[in-house]
Amino acid sequence: MTSLADAIARSFSAVEPERPAVSPLRALGRRRLSGVEVLAQAIATTAPAASMVLLPVTMLTHETLLAGLITIVVATVAVSLIAACVSQFTRRLAAAGGLYSFVFQGSGTRAALTTGVAMLAKYLGSGALTMYHGGQALIALLAELGVAPRGPWVAAVYLTVAAVILAALVRGVRFAALAILTVEVCSLMFISGLMVLSGPTDQVAMVDSADSTRGVMLVVLTALFALAGFESATFFGPEAKRPLVTVTRTVLLTPMICGALFIFAAWAAWSGRADTVVNAYLHGTGTGVSPAVVIMLNLGLSCSWLASSMASSNAASRLAYSMGIERVLPGAFGAVHRRLRTPWVALSVIVAMVLSAAMVFAAFDAVIADVKVGVRCALIIAYLLVTVASLRFLRRIRELTLPVVCAGWIGGTAAAATLAYIVGLNAYDGRYWAGAAVASVILAGTACQRHLRRTRPGSLAAVGVFDSPESADVLPGSGALGTNARGAIALVGADRADRGGR
Repeated sequence: MTSLADAIARSFSAVEPERPAVSPLRALGRRRLSGVEVLAQAIATTAPAASMVLLPVTMLTHETLLAGLITIVVATVAVSLIAACVSQFTRRLAAAGGLYSFVFQGSGTRAALTTGVAMLAKYLGSGALTMYHGGQALIALLAELGVAPRGPWVAAVYLTVAAVILAALVRGVRFAALAILTVEVCSLMFISGLMVLSGPTDQVAMVDSADSTRGVMLVVLTALFALAGFESATFFGPEAKRPLVTVTRTVLLTPMICGALFIFAAWAAWSGRADTVVNAYLHGTGTGVSPAVVIMLNLGLSCSWLASSMASSNAASRLAYSMGIERVLPGAFGAVHRRLRTPWVALSVIVAMVLSAAMVFAAFDAVIADVKVGVRCALIIAYLLVTVASLRFLRRIRELTLPVVCAGWIGGTAAAATLAYIVGLNAYDGRYWAGAAVASVILAGTACQRHLRRTRPGSLAAVGVFDSPESADVLPGSGALGTNARGAIALVGADRADRGGR
């Protein structure tokens, strides 16, 4: 009661400050996204509807039914443990840089920049891959309807898709989230319903594959990449209502929800209920599947993949925006549309890069397999770094608990073992793209730090920016103003007016 009485007494004598405290991320528009909209962003990034088709296809075509089902269960547990480590940050701060900003809090600048490089590679790669697959599904859909795009018309399809995605993202974060949610729910309902209503057929047309002996590894990679995306919610913390609660719930729930869907899809493959879906995906009407089912499946897949491409581009734009205001990237990436409150420069550049890569995939599809391996390696590096950073961060603030230690060690060990397994198995097969991707991400983070130290040393001090309370967020007299480490006015405790904080 004494503290409350002191705060009330100070409120009567409080005056409006000459320089109010403002959040460095206020330009994005704070406290706008509901919990459902944040959840839609995270779930759409995983493309659950498309993944519910790809996982059974991988299991059936490589004859890893029971092993695949067990693998997906284990992958769900491992990713959920990593999500628990990420939630230790989301409970305490909201940052448009997501994992990049979180890793800085626990492991410093070099690890943060490495994480930033890894996440940009992941989101640009996944955005391009899903745009490519979504475009191919859309082209297949048009072919079923009697219109088969060829030559320049294929490029026109991708240009149209990219223009629609960019328009939706620039239009506003809430509009994009609702569009993503609508598209993904419709796709999920159709594919799940098809699996439930279809009975076993025992007539799946298998596909010969040189990697048939690597079936478990392929299921592991597909499952991990399918579950990845829960972290995209962290990039929207400053824009979420009650961010410390909303984002934390989303980070924890997304792997559980998507994992349950993927386990159901794996069970459907194991029990034979996914046969119709797999045949329709691999062979169209060639195995007797109804043309209506093929059309609806391609429509659902194209919507799911394109929603994922939109969500990945959206998350990447927030990371680029955060780096832009820190001057890690050129300052133009920090530009925000005055009315719509969206980082339109970052969005335009990201979508253009995603479109360019998708069109390269359409012209040279032989590179897709190597790109997928590289993107997955980058993702696992980011997960490993954030897991380690969470333990170091909690130890530094003296809030480390045994459950978090267990989650960190198990999740981090699983990530490290998976990364080593991918690199080692690829090297054993005479392919070194995975090792090159890992080395490139690590070296890029180090090179970025050295470049910034030489050219823009002030930007290194700005890394890790996060949403901070504004003067309008607190009652008069309940806080005092001070200068933080970046030289900006910030709110501090009433009894710590002489101190700054990051």
